[in-house]
Amino acid sequence: MNNKTEVSELGCVGIGTRLVWGGEKVRHPYNATQTPIVASAAYGYDDIDVWYDVALGNTPGFIYSRMSNPTVAILEDKICELESAESAVAFSSGMAAISSVLNTFLAKGGRVVSTRDSYGGTNKIFEEFLPRMGVDVTLCDTLDHEAIEHEIALGCDVLYLETPTNPTLKVLDIRRLAQAAKRVGALVVADNTFATPLNQNPLSLGVDVVVHSATKFLSGHGDVLGGLVCGSGELMAKVRHHREINGASLDPFSAYLIIRGMKTLALRLRQQQRSAQALAEYLLTEPLVESVNYPGLPSHPNHDVARSQMRGFGAIVSFVLRGGMETVKHLLPRLRYAHRAGNLGAVETIYGPARTTSHVENTLEERLALGISEGLVRVSVGIEETDDLLADLKQAFEYTKEQLLKSEQSNFIPVRTECRTEVEI
Repeated sequence: MNNKTEVSELGCVGIGTRLVWGGEKVRHPYNATQTPIVASAAYGYDDIDVWYDVALGNTPGFIYSRMSNPTVAILEDKICELESAESAVAFSSGMAAISSVLNTFLAKGGRVVSTRDSYGGTNKIFEEFLPRMGVDVTLCDTLDHEAIEHEIALGCDVLYLETPTNPTLKVLDIRRLAQAAKRVGALVVADNTFATPLNQNPLSLGVDVVVHSATKFLSGHGDVLGGLVCGSGELMAKVRHHREINGASLDPFSAYLIIRGMKTLALRLRQQQRSAQALAEYLLTEPLVESVNYPGLPSHPNHDVARSQMRGFGAIVSFVLRGGMETVKHLLPRLRYAHRAGNLGAVETIYGPARTTSHVENTLEERLALGISEGLVRVSVGIEETDDLLADLKQAFEYTKEQLLKSEQSNFIPVRTECRTEVEI
């Protein structure tokens, strides 16, 4: 991971420093060194005219926590610092952030172009909810950039990108597709959850709006839900208005937990990426593995694109097991240093098949249509020692091979033949 310095409001400092100090330039009450949790629904004013000016946004301040909150505001400032954005809006979950952005910028008669590979919840919005609103949705083959550009050229209001994709780890050429969108005046939205702001900054690549599920790597401890959206002040004013009216606001305690988690992101991701690369390289050698998805592998079909727009390759690896779900059911329960759960980005390593994690909302037929087999397993690599994670995975594979062999032997029923003795008469 390249920890080069960049000029920001904090000056020319590294990403680790910006993670700690970004958004926290304000003086906290009682000279507290940590962000306070301001658990107040409303904020009072003795001067009616000042109150009115704050309500109109002409004077800084807070009115009601569904609209803005001091703790949440610090989190929003911090993501702005990391993504070099003018403004940000926090939401109660990653999906609240994604759905709110799409609902803000799409209406009946509008058109959105995206790819088949996306998080299952996002895919459901495209396949089920937006068509109900009268929005035309076109989903292209993820790696067919020419097909995506062709659909963009036909006209669209929003181009929605997710890269790397969940859970297949495909990488889209953000610059190329953003340029195609700009030619027709389309808004470009990118989900940057897997890459994190440390590895990728979509705004610098031509994207207009960046979305994060803060539940994942930003918070990093699997104990909070949250979403973040950032971009220009003009665009975020529209997103904020949608959130104020629809009410998917982030609560201050969750904002505090995400802020606290973000301060260690650089340290966590450094170890997680080191282990992810090692696990991916090992999985390539494992006979029970049909294919491995990780942008850091030279064999990855989008490795060159990833190198051109990412500073690191992330902490998510996915692989397809031979034997499908039967093999999954032997392998995963044997792992010692892993949760089997539907989350990612935490300090602990997490394994899970797509059918119970990223695409639990989809039917088997829908998953297969999206190219997601029953044997696909997603690994969110934690901060454990690399050697321990490798040893754990290896012993799980050895156990799985033994169990599959026993299963084959027990299913083998020898054909009984009669011995006939011919007697001469």
